[in-house]
Amino acid sequence: MERVVVTGMGAVTPLGNTVDRMWERLVHGDSGVTKIDAFETEGQKVKIAALVRDFDGAELLGTKEVRRMDRFCQYAAAAADQAVQDAELELDALDRERIGVYVGSGIGGIQTLVDQQSNLLARGPGKVSPTLVPMMISNMAAATISIRLGLYGPTLSPVTACSIGNTAIGEAFHRIQAGRTDVILAGGAEAALTPISLASFANATALSTRNDNPAAASRPFDRDRDGFVIGEGAGILVLESLTHAKRRKARVYAEMIGYGASSDAYHVVATHPEGTGAYRAMREALREAGVSPEEVDMISAHATSTELGDRSETAAIKRLFGEAAYQVPVTANKSMLGHLFGAAGGVEAIALVKSLQEGVIPPTINLSHPDPECDLDYVPNTARKADLRIGMSNSFGFGGHNAVIVMKRYGE
Repeated sequence: MERVVVTGMGAVTPLGNTVDRMWERLVHGDSGVTKIDAFETEGQKVKIAALVRDFDGAELLGTKEVRRMDRFCQYAAAAADQAVQDAELELDALDRERIGVYVGSGIGGIQTLVDQQSNLLARGPGKVSPTLVPMMISNMAAATISIRLGLYGPTLSPVTACSIGNTAIGEAFHRIQAGRTDVILAGGAEAALTPISLASFANATALSTRNDNPAAASRPFDRDRDGFVIGEGAGILVLESLTHAKRRKARVYAEMIGYGASSDAYHVVATHPEGTGAYRAMREALREAGVSPEEVDMISAHATSTELGDRSETAAIKRLFGEAAYQVPVTANKSMLGHLFGAAGGVEAIALVKSLQEGVIPPTINLSHPDPECDLDYVPNTARKADLRIGMSNSFGFGGHNAVIVMKRYGE
């Protein structure tokens, strides 16, 4: 079995459009949640979101190219370019047939669909873009990266709702581990903030309505949390066999050692109240990694800031870790990033790698009054230095999808 390592990372997020900028702001405890200014919110119950700022797709990718790319594809392509550059992958010198792309999106090109529906109603069928479908379908992020970079290896676009990033990373890990591929760009991308999606989630009472205090809206594990905040962005990692990485003398950030997946088999949107699916995915990930709960130094929680979700994840951690649950720090990046849907797992995996590298755990901000049923160490409000060897990252999604990855500091 091949060992699998992380050799490159790229990010486009509400906290910055590079890994370094995002990490700097995460550690500082900054919130990326602001008033929505991308469209008119009059009549909307929710007027806040975590938006990507200062992103110019035409400048980064080319004016001609972005005309055929929904924004989620633009984010994915930009993050992939960063990751390849960061990994110093000289593609012309490598076997492109053994380099793949595993990148998914939960909702895909919803803005493109909305725009073309408006064209249809206002101007008639003849004005609907012939590129509607290829711009809208969620596999196009992976396809776009593959086409732009000339990567002929396996290209996969998992659709497991908000666990997509971890699903993509985990499945890529297994393929490289089996020796079937040398390198895979893995992660997720999302740009799902539109008036219709905002209204739908708001009508489902899933979103925070702290419109007057956006920075305090996302508050995982807090007694006064009232829902999640929609975010957008992309997170892409370069996963590579250690053999291949050593051959090309690549810098290694971290080693991936475990992946677990499960289904709640319970409800289309609600997580199991006791967190049974989350528990099984975490258990499987640790088993595959050959790691005991006591050896885990930090957990990056899914923690979206919903009442049921945060409690069920806490229950799952307690069930698996036992008394050790009270000793392991748990951080919730969504308190600052908002919920990036299909991009969440990739971005949070990058944050986990940075934690293992730097020995710093980002805080869970806005944790002022802990929920009595959420009584673990959530690293409240201030980043913490720690000796970190092994970390775990959780991602869960609508439909009961659960995906968990385990990373280790390289060289251990």
